[in-house]
Amino acid sequence: MQEAPGPDPRVVIAPTEDGPLIVRGDFVILDGEGGEIDPGRRTVALCRCGQSGLKPFCDGTHRSTGFRAPATGPDRPDRTVGSGDPGAVS
Repeated sequence: MQEAPGPDPRVVIAPTEDGPLIVRGDFVILDGEGGEIDPGRRTVALCRCGQSGLKPFCDGTHRSTGFRAPATGPDRPDRTVGSGDPGAVS
Protein backbone atom coordinates (compact mmCIF):
# COMPACT_ATOMS: atom_id res chain seq x y z
CA MET A 1 0.00 0.00 0.00
CA GLN A 2 1.35 3.44 -0.92
CA GLU A 3 1.53 6.22 1.59
CA ALA A 4 -0.50 9.34 0.92
CA PRO A 5 1.70 12.17 -0.32
CA GLY A 6 2.76 14.66 2.33
CA PRO A 7 2.44 18.41 2.09
CA ASP A 8 4.27 20.13 -0.75
CA PRO A 9 7.75 20.99 0.61
CA ARG A 10 8.16 23.97 -1.72
CA VAL A 11 7.70 27.57 -0.71
CA VAL A 12 5.95 29.57 -3.41
CA ILE A 13 6.30 33.35 -3.61
CA ALA A 14 4.03 35.09 -6.11
CA PRO A 15 3.74 38.83 -6.69
CA THR A 16 0.28 40.26 -7.26
CA GLU A 17 -0.31 43.12 -9.67
CA ASP A 18 -0.08 46.42 -7.77
CA GLY A 19 -0.11 44.52 -4.48
CA PRO A 20 1.75 42.28 -2.07
CA LEU A 21 3.88 39.18 -2.44
CA ILE A 22 1.84 36.08 -1.59
CA VAL A 23 3.96 33.47 0.21
CA ARG A 24 2.69 29.88 0.53
CA GLY A 25 4.31 26.89 2.15
CA ASP A 26 6.44 25.98 5.13
CA PHE A 27 8.52 29.15 5.52
CA VAL A 28 10.23 31.18 8.24
CA ILE A 29 10.18 34.98 8.40
CA LEU A 30 13.00 36.69 10.29
CA ASP A 31 13.18 40.27 11.54
CA GLY A 32 16.22 42.50 11.03
CA GLU A 33 17.92 41.03 14.10
CA GLY A 34 17.34 37.40 13.12
CA GLY A 35 14.36 36.83 15.40
CA GLU A 36 11.54 34.73 14.04
CA ILE A 37 8.23 36.42 13.24
CA ASP A 38 5.32 34.03 13.68
CA PRO A 39 3.04 34.45 10.66
CA GLY A 40 0.31 32.37 12.28
CA ARG A 41 -0.50 30.59 8.99
CA ARG A 42 0.99 28.91 5.92
CA THR A 43 -0.08 31.64 3.48
CA VAL A 44 0.73 35.31 4.03
CA ALA A 45 0.80 38.56 2.07
CA LEU A 46 4.05 40.53 2.41
CA CYS A 47 4.08 44.28 1.82
CA ARG A 48 5.79 45.57 -1.34
CA CYS A 49 4.69 49.21 -1.15
CA GLY A 50 6.52 50.01 2.09
CA GLN A 51 3.51 51.75 3.64
CA SER A 52 1.87 48.94 5.64
CA GLY A 53 1.27 49.51 9.32
CA LEU A 54 1.76 45.76 9.88
CA LYS A 55 5.17 45.30 8.20
CA PRO A 56 6.36 42.93 6.96
CA PHE A 57 2.73 41.93 6.29
CA CYS A 58 0.38 43.70 3.90
CA ASP A 59 -2.52 45.64 5.40
CA GLY A 60 -4.00 46.84 2.09
CA THR A 61 -2.51 50.34 2.27
CA HIS A 62 -1.10 49.92 -1.26
CA ARG A 63 -4.62 50.51 -2.61
CA SER A 64 -4.75 54.05 -1.24
CA THR A 65 -1.14 55.02 -2.02
CA GLY A 66 -1.23 54.43 -5.77
CA PHE A 67 1.43 51.73 -5.55
CA ARG A 68 2.09 50.16 -8.93
CA ALA A 69 4.11 47.02 -9.66
CA PRO A 70 3.63 44.23 -12.16
CA ALA A 71 2.75 40.69 -11.18
CA THR A 72 5.50 39.42 -13.47
CA GLY A 73 9.22 39.51 -12.84
CA PRO A 74 11.94 40.82 -15.12
CA ASP A 75 13.32 38.54 -17.80
CA ARG A 76 16.45 36.87 -16.43
CA PRO A 77 18.74 34.14 -17.67
CA ASP A 78 18.20 30.73 -16.08
CA ARG A 79 20.13 30.35 -12.83
CA THR A 80 20.38 27.08 -10.93
CA VAL A 81 21.72 26.04 -7.55
CA GLY A 82 25.34 25.00 -7.78
CA SER A 83 26.14 27.39 -10.61
CA GLY A 84 28.29 29.58 -8.36
CA ASP A 85 25.71 32.36 -8.67
CA PRO A 86 24.68 33.50 -5.14
CA GLY A 87 21.25 34.51 -6.46
CA ALA A 88 20.60 31.17 -8.08
CA VAL A 89 17.48 29.15 -7.40
CA SER A 90 16.58 25.51 -7.98
